[in-house]
Amino acid sequence: MRKQRTRQAISDVATRLFISRGFEEVTIAQVAEAAQVAKMTVTNHFPRKEDLVFDVHESFVASLAEVRGRPLVAAFRRAWRAGLERRDALLGFSGPEFARMIVESPTLLARLRELHEEREKALAASLLDELDSDTARAVAAQIGSVARLLFDEVLRRIADGEPEAEVAAAVGRAGERMFDLLESGLGSI
Repeated sequence: MRKQRTRQAISDVATRLFISRGFEEVTIAQVAEAAQVAKMTVTNHFPRKEDLVFDVHESFVASLAEVRGRPLVAAFRRAWRAGLERRDALLGFSGPEFARMIVESPTLLARLRELHEEREKALAASLLDELDSDTARAVAAQIGSVARLLFDEVLRRIADGEPEAEVAAAVGRAGERMFDLLESGLGSI
């Protein structure tokens, strides 16, 4: 419990610093000083500086692979609608300052692309029990692409200062069209 509180405190301090000064401008040493912990404590909890921003990266990577149900696209659509309804951070919802920090940082955008790729690979691996490797990778690529496009659109709109309700409505319409396309292509898988 204490370890989790320390981790959260470090993440909160780092987020405030990154938002106020810019991600690239803040060092791990400055985060440690502001959080009143040793630099090693920061790196023990967050091996990469980007992990201070994407502190839920493990949940993000696992999020697609955890969706269950058939047909597969319908299950993803249901999970996505539920996340949209609760304005889930795993779909890109965050405060505008946080979103702007990400979209303005080449380093964070590169890490976000990596996380999307990891999420797609995790989904493909989770489908291997039911599908051959090529099919699993193809299905994961299609679902992962839709998830990434929708995430990016949410993040961009939030960074631009659009109210969450408007973002959810617009992205909701776009998502329904994308899931319709997936269903027509993937059928009953």
